[in-house]
Amino acid sequence: MNNKFYQLSPDLTICRIVNGMWQVAGGHGYIDRESALADMLRYHEAGFTTWDLADIYGPAEDFIGKFRDRLLKLKGKEELDKIKSFTKWVPQPSRITRSMVNRAIETSLSRMNVSSLDLLQLHWWDYNNPYYIDALKYLSDLKDKACIRQLGLTNFDTEHLQMITDSDVQIASNQVQYSIIDRRPEVKMISFCKEHNISLLAYGGICGGLLSERYMGKTEPSAVELDTLSLRKYKKMIDTWGGWNLFQRLLLTLNNIAKKHNVSIANVATNYILAKATVAGVIIGVRLGIVNHINDNVNVFNFKLDNSDHGSIDAVCKNANNLFEVIGDCGEEYR
Repeated sequence: MNNKFYQLSPDLTICRIVNGMWQVAGGHGYIDRESALADMLRYHEAGFTTWDLADIYGPAEDFIGKFRDRLLKLKGKEELDKIKSFTKWVPQPSRITRSMVNRAIETSLSRMNVSSLDLLQLHWWDYNNPYYIDALKYLSDLKDKACIRQLGLTNFDTEHLQMITDSDVQIASNQVQYSIIDRRPEVKMISFCKEHNISLLAYGGICGGLLSERYMGKTEPSAVELDTLSLRKYKKMIDTWGGWNLFQRLLLTLNNIAKKHNVSIANVATNYILAKATVAGVIIGVRLGIVNHINDNVNVFNFKLDNSDHGSIDAVCKNANNLFEVIGDCGEEYR
């Protein structure tokens, strides 16, 4: 059995399945506010109390603020303290000033209705623009003032993570794509994170829902059939990895393992990544008010993959392309 919680830092303990809110930004179906807030309460009551969002994810920060208001009225401050909310600052790469950073963080604090951000993650589109170091130093100052509890990154590669740590900026986490399909973090990132006590927050673990029974034994879907941004994004990753036929072999293998443990394919895929070194949590997207996977997600913590399970998965993946060689290190697909 896997531990459901992880101590990301001395002052921050998180649920290891993190509710991802990218889906509220659009491209995943209409989100009704009341239905979304009701679903957020369901996730919270099931123990999934950690949320990942961003300033650019549409109304995501506002949803957290409204959810906190509702939970305070329903259950009081003690329950409110269980919520952990990670947001991101995603500025356009340009000269960064202290006032720009202060305004951005003040906006997130206000929208989320908090006095301090549990984890602020910086994403930076263009490494040729060096002002991300300035941004991180200004954010570190806000951490010293308790406006931010911990500072993290999103989609930084190992080389630039090294530059940041060399600049004496303390980083708690880096959020990267990491799944059975995409193992690029295992090439350089994990060993660096081990050495510097940095945790990974993994997204894409179930490939937007493609790693599920729904697609097993099915013909290759057309772009029209892939009706969310997530499905289209991760189908391209599967194409690069090895194509639909190899993916079907993987699904069949995962299904056999899932039946052995009386769980789902998504559970197996999530469990596999949670067992990897330096992984603090796996982010699973929530389509609030549309569909929820609360009952299925609970099962992730009720079993443990054995050596034969890992061997079966790895035997299929040995036939795939090396995504590190094709794409590059973590986050390169965004630059």
